[in-house]
Amino acid sequence: MTQEQAASDPRGPWWRTAVIYQIYPRSFADSDGDGFGDLPGITGRLDALADLGVDAIWLSPFMVSPQRDAGYDVADYCDVDPLFGTLADFDALLEAAHARGIRVIVDLVPNHSSDQHEWFQQALAARPGSAERARYIFRDGRGPDGALPPNNWESVFGGGMWERVTEADGTAGQWYLHIFDRSQPDFDWTNPDVRAYFRDVLRFWLDRGVDGFRVDVAHGLVKEDGLPDYTPAADADSMGGGDEDVPYWGQPGVHDIYRDWHALLAEYPGERALCAEAWLPTLERTALWVRPDEMHQAFNFPYLTTEWDASELREVIDGSLHAFPAVGAPATWVLSNHDVIRHASRLALTGPSPQGEGIGAASAVQPIPELGLRRARAATTVMLALPGSAYLYHGEELGLPEVVDLPDEARQDPTWFRTNHEKYGRDGCRVPIPWEADAPAYGFNGTGRSWLPQPAQWARLARDMEATDPDSTLNLYRTLLRLRREHALGAASLAWLPGFGDDVLAFRVGQVTVVANLGDAPVALPAGTVLVSSGPVPAAAGPGALLPGEAPSSAGLLPPDTAAWLRAS
Repeated sequence: MTQEQAASDPRGPWWRTAVIYQIYPRSFADSDGDGFGDLPGITGRLDALADLGVDAIWLSPFMVSPQRDAGYDVADYCDVDPLFGTLADFDALLEAAHARGIRVIVDLVPNHSSDQHEWFQQALAARPGSAERARYIFRDGRGPDGALPPNNWESVFGGGMWERVTEADGTAGQWYLHIFDRSQPDFDWTNPDVRAYFRDVLRFWLDRGVDGFRVDVAHGLVKEDGLPDYTPAADADSMGGGDEDVPYWGQPGVHDIYRDWHALLAEYPGERALCAEAWLPTLERTALWVRPDEMHQAFNFPYLTTEWDASELREVIDGSLHAFPAVGAPATWVLSNHDVIRHASRLALTGPSPQGEGIGAASAVQPIPELGLRRARAATTVMLALPGSAYLYHGEELGLPEVVDLPDEARQDPTWFRTNHEKYGRDGCRVPIPWEADAPAYGFNGTGRSWLPQPAQWARLARDMEATDPDSTLNLYRTLLRLRREHALGAASLAWLPGFGDDVLAFRVGQVTVVANLGDAPVALPAGTVLVSSGPVPAAAGPGALLPGEAPSSAGLLPPDTAAWLRAS
């Protein structure tokens, strides 16, 4: 399908039903062998994504950066970091993706910049109260000599949220705010210079032809007036997904920013889209980010963080299909990304998921590999049947688990360092993915170099091995995406089916029946043709198993932790 055909899709704007594939550039494909993925590497692997059947790709940051936080510390928003290539490489990638009918979304990081950004360097050289410092959140310290930070806020990455600077005359001076690492100073979004600057950044990439933006920390740009002290509860979500109000998350002023951006994108042809990374406590509050004049999508983190429990999943699916359409937006669905434990591990842990902390070899909580993969395949089979738009994280189509046995000396996440090695962070979901079982670095490059070490067991998960295995996770994803398109499930409506137990999800979406068994005992399937299943489905009468496309003579038995799509006979 060409981009022109995609643009005229009768189901509405492409982003309402799209399956969007996240690429973490440094870990996807490395064309020059330096151990870091790059833009030409992505271009060289686009045929694999076209074969998979995704509608768009989202590129995590590739802009100029000192890489203190893997590119989420941007020093120049309008150029490509040499680690990843050049602007010409980006243009070639964009052209090649569009030629295959694949849209391109780029990551935008507006909450903070790198401390190497020219604006911040100017701010450090300027005096307190200057126009240069007003672009960031500088404040005098507390106490008689200003030696105490302006408030008690704690960084998401650990430690305090304030850093004191040394003034030009060598004296201890003001403090600046950084929600994340100290190398990531927060912009002051009450400053019109900041707003004008990011309008220019948006136009720079839109003029090159990008199809939209994923907005990092979209709920964090505006802070509560007065920057009051705040002490989170012991079990609070560090990114703002808990129940309490937080003075630096989800402040009302952010909505004016996105209304302005929405109007700017509307000036461009081709249905450009904005997607919010906004960790908020309820679906209703998340939906405020996607009202008709604001963003087009918001990540459904309540869905991502829901446990493997049928009643809880029914509740969040129902809530999503009410909250988002109520404001005219599609529901979105996501199970993994670059900030969370991969769902092939997260769905089968020996204890509560340590979101934000990560898992290492010494963690008290560990994944159960075979159970995790079985549940992950079933969870994806459910997710890709749901109406709306879905996000995939690179490597999940191979069933990649979280890497828990990374050597401590290899870790690079700022969380690992800022918590004095108490929290492992996110490196375990960011290890470069395997392409060919017998190639150096499993085909990530030709030299065998890799910025994070790859596990030996990944040879059996390499794409070339899975491509020829009809039962592989890769071929499950291919089939799900093909059937999703053929049956237009993204634009269909959902109705729950009665008569199943509490441990079963059963619903009709369009002309497809979906049944997922989250319990401990097999469940009888309704009569029909099995279109696809996340695992083998034994027949109710006699030995053997139903294969996708086979019509049973009697109802099949759906094993635990398995999901299936059926078409009525």
